[in-house]
Amino acid sequence: MNRSSQPPVPRVTRSAAGRLTEPAERLDSGPGPYGKQRRKQTDSALAQDLSQMSMSGQDTLNNSPSASAVKSSSRGGLASVARLVKLGRCKNVVVVAGAGVSTASGIPDFRTPGTGLYANLEKYNIPYPEAIFNIDYFSNDPQPFFSLAKALYPGSHRPNYIHYFIRMLHNKGLLLRVYTQNIDGLEKLCGIPDDKLVEAHGSFATAACHLCYTAYPAEDAKQAIMNDKVPICTFCAATVKPDVVFFGEDLPQKYFLNTQDFPKADLLIIMGTSLQIEPFASLVNTVRSTVPRLLLNRNAVGPFEKVPLRRADHMELGDLEETVRRFAEMLGWNDDMEELMRSQETLSLPTLISSPLSVDQTSCQSKGAPAGTETSRSRAGGQRGASSGSEETDSETDSKSSASSSQST
Repeated sequence: MNRSSQPPVPRVTRSAAGRLTEPAERLDSGPGPYGKQRRKQTDSALAQDLSQMSMSGQDTLNNSPSASAVKSSSRGGLASVARLVKLGRCKNVVVVAGAGVSTASGIPDFRTPGTGLYANLEKYNIPYPEAIFNIDYFSNDPQPFFSLAKALYPGSHRPNYIHYFIRMLHNKGLLLRVYTQNIDGLEKLCGIPDDKLVEAHGSFATAACHLCYTAYPAEDAKQAIMNDKVPICTFCAATVKPDVVFFGEDLPQKYFLNTQDFPKADLLIIMGTSLQIEPFASLVNTVRSTVPRLLLNRNAVGPFEKVPLRRADHMELGDLEETVRRFAEMLGWNDDMEELMRSQETLSLPTLISSPLSVDQTSCQSKGAPAGTETSRSRAGGQRGASSGSEETDSETDSKSSASSSQST
């Protein structure tokens, strides 16, 4: 297909510029076309429900902005949001997921000191940690990434309880979409349908030339990489790489579904992310101001660092898997979760048996392979900040929609 015949696609790449402002709040600040509608939403049944609940300890936050106050204030948030779901108020749930979602599967995140991916790259002899996911550096020397990619390829890790909780949202008819920064493929593996999943930072499922974007058989690329060979484009002879989004590349076209999904959402769940990589980080600011936002994370991040919190914001800080288990219990989903995990793991067992791990993969798994491995490149105020357990290290690769679109041509 001729690229010039395609409809224009907004180009979004990662930059170190400051984070975008919050459009929802901006609409409230002045008269504008949405002013009247916004005031009406404030008086809606959803807002009334929220006003009757524990609003994440706003009084405590106003009196004491300490970290301990912020953490303790979050304790009522989980129950408040669970009540909204049980009341049927949340039927279009959007989930934003980062590397912290996959750490319970044994995949380390990027920035946790000592254990994160970036802390263990000395052997690759690169000038700085992020260079291994920089498209310009890759073009000059692809070997460091290919050496790392042998450990990153999906196949040696299983979905965990958190992945299945997201799947359960779909089973219950509540999931509008999940936007993940991870490239580990565990969302697909747990059974989340493709039409409900946006892999914002790409995946290993497809491959293409990094220069002319000509599609290349993904399995052939994998075999070459696993055998320490460099896959070469049959059209221009440049280096082929998996369609993982690097710093300096465009996000996939599917990412732009966010312009439809976030304004439609009636609940936003943010989990396992540091919200440092743009433009992904700013997505959380594009829901309506009356829509509940629930942060499940190890630390407060992004707009949840503000004191006081926005009236519809809730957060539950601590171990992510333990928090999600409590959330499922509050929703009365325990039995459903157990049955889902049992049935899904039984279905996928033959695949595991027929695909034994290679020696390299096994050793990497024991050490902890790079997390859900995110790859998204553009930092809002810095590089990706992750924390093991429940805070992601925002999948680090940059936007790649143009690369993706050329592949489909």
